Amino acid sequence: MNKLKSSNGFTMIIFLALLLMLSLIGINSVMTSSMEVDIAGNEANYTNAFYAAEAGLEKASAEVSASFRTTGAPPSPLPNATINIGRYSVTYQTTQLGGTVTKNLTNGAYRGLYALAREYEVTATATAGGTEAQSTLVQVVESDLVPLFQFAVFYEEDLEIAPGPAMTLGGRVHSNNNLYLQSGASLKIDSYTTAAGNIFHGRKPGSGQSGASGSVEVKDAGGAYQNMYASGSWLDSTDPDWVNESIARWGGKVEDKDHGITKLDLPVVSSGVPEDMISTAGESADSYENKCTLKIVDGVAEYQETDGTWIDVTSALQSSGTVSTTTFYDAHQAKTVESWDIDMSKLKTSPYFPRNGIMYTANTSTSGGTIKATRVKNASDIGQPFTLSSKNSVYVKGNYNTVNKQPSAIMTDALTILSNNWADSKSTSSLSSRVATATTVNCSYMTGNQNTGEGGSAYNGGFENLPRFLEKWDGVSFTWRGSAVDLWLSEEATNAWSYGVYYTAPNRNWAFDEDLRDPTKLPPGTPLIALMQKVSWREVVAQN
Repeated sequence: MNKLKSSNGFTMIIFLALLLMLSLIGINSVMTSSMEVDIAGNEANYTNAFYAAEAGLEKASAEVSASFRTTGAPPSPLPNATINIGRYSVTYQTTQLGGTVTKNLTNGAYRGLYALAREYEVTATATAGGTEAQSTLVQVVESDLVPLFQFAVFYEEDLEIAPGPAMTLGGRVHSNNNLYLQSGASLKIDSYTTAAGNIFHGRKPGSGQSGASGSVEVKDAGGAYQNMYASGSWLDSTDPDWVNESIARWGGKVEDKDHGITKLDLPVVSSGVPEDMISTAGESADSYENKCTLKIVDGVAEYQETDGTWIDVTSALQSSGTVSTTTFYDAHQAKTVESWDIDMSKLKTSPYFPRNGIMYTANTSTSGGTIKATRVKNASDIGQPFTLSSKNSVYVKGNYNTVNKQPSAIMTDALTILSNNWADSKSTSSLSSRVATATTVNCSYMTGNQNTGEGGSAYNGGFENLPRFLEKWDGVSFTWRGSAVDLWLSEEATNAWSYGVYYTAPNRNWAFDEDLRDPTKLPPGTPLIALMQKVSWREVVAQN
């Protein structure tokens, strides 16, 4: 009996020990689970804080980017705010790091161009109320403003180059769509030749023009011209091994969408389309009428004083002969031109020369039988940097900016070149009476055109006829240095291109103006392409 009692007591002790052990294991499991839940919760809070802080970075960076893309300047004030994202409070701050510097771009479609660059540091901190979760992130972004006049040729739509006489084109060439190349004699291009679409040899479908087999050569990476034609065939995007073969032939100097080239952003406009730059101020906030300090709108000339006041200077400019009105005939448009003639030899010394170098003109009256236009003449020496923006057509008569060369640009619905031998009295005579003499123009320009094969239109004349002609130029040189940009369709000078009736082609000595590589020598009001890129990113780790 005593042995049984003793055994029962021992069993009780073992049971209690096991119960205690199980209880301790249970308590430990509960504590471990609770800690794991806390850890998981803290980790989730931290992860969410991280993403909230990242959202703050992106919001501030997007505000900086949007401002540059629409105004060409940073937002004022810089983005500094506190926002709520769910239960997280996010505070972000933006500061500018140093001033504007000129930077050469080395990557992507913009490589080889320079940009006016500024760096901004964005710091974002996210916290969640009632927790210790916090995340601080720092990002440096760079705004790059790329002056558009760094291209010899820049087209928004399809670009066609098909000269009859031999042509050497200096400077980089880009189309935001397809690029078509051919020549009657020879075409040479000496820099980057790119397209966001495809590159073809021959005519664009619908041009109504026959093909030609003259040589088409582009300089390779080593500076030697390489022909598109070799081994019995033309090398273009229709080749099954186009990417590899083009790289082997040109060393990356000829590329299209198959090589990764994408559309390049258009110039800074706050809204709307690029042609808003030549619209009136009443039509668009982006009009150069809002930037100019001298304008002629519907027959009234006004000059802006330093205090911003506009004064009527119509009488003063007309009485001095600086501005006059005249008419002549444009055989391309088959219409009489009603022109304001600007005598640059007088404007350059006038007290009303635009203070910032930007002049704007517009004639908004409509008449089906006439063309409204502005013409610059006696302009071999323009005296000072000068940009002319016009809603209407612009005609350049004789040498332009050839003496004491200045930064200069023209922005217009349509640009027509009249040689040194042009006479208004012969404008209605036969082509044989309008014989051109050698003429030189040093000027960047933005102008309109028509699209080949669209709206019933045949060949638009190609880049070789982007500046229009009205004279017999056979064997006569037209020399041009600058940057040529085509971003819109002409709205006023819309008659189709044709050859041999109202003009014949000059010998084209055309090239990019190397002065445009110097930011201090850009024309007043040069349009800018806005880019934004991330420079660096880091997380700030809290120190305990």
